[in-house]
Amino acid sequence: MSIEDLGAGEVLLVRHAETEWSRDGRHTGRTDVPLTDRGREAARALAGRLRGLRFARVLVSPSRRARETCELCGLGAQAQVREDLLEWDYGEYEGLTSGQIRVERPDWDLWRDGCPGGESPAEVGARADSAIAELAGIDGAGAVFSHGHMLRVLGARWIALEAPGGGRLGLSTAALCTLGHEHGRPIIASWNDTGE
Repeated sequence: MSIEDLGAGEVLLVRHAETEWSRDGRHTGRTDVPLTDRGREAARALAGRLRGLRFARVLVSPSRRARETCELCGLGAQAQVREDLLEWDYGEYEGLTSGQIRVERPDWDLWRDGCPGGESPAEVGARADSAIAELAGIDGAGAVFSHGHMLRVLGARWIALEAPGGGRLGLSTAALCTLGHEHGRPIIASWNDTGE
């Protein structure tokens, strides 16, 4: 299945484009950082890739970086904001890189441990399940504009893996993913499509 073939019951996932923090590898949960100029350019380029697609529902995280990506793709007027699509709450690790965290906690693993003062993998998984339940109830294709870790969890939960399974799904900024079905079974039809 290609992006051009999206049909009923299928979902396009769109990770927001580049921010300074995503470029630098900093955990960006609830801090509302804007897109970089390069990020805005990448989001505008996505508009061409999405041209001609029709969505019964477009869901977007309330974060500015996700909403701006959605708007620059030409789907802002159709978008419905969903709190469940916010990025992982990194708590005390907000703004830090994994390397900085591991100086104090060498064995730390986001996908196993979550974040002190933030969310556990199971809590993020429950939010992903809520989004999936909403998407399952639409008549047509859906689109979701959100964040790297949140979308990785959503992809894992779509195919009935526990939330930590998202740790095995790398996802670049401004990448597209397609969730679908094969013989009635949920599948990841494409992942981390950067158009390159």
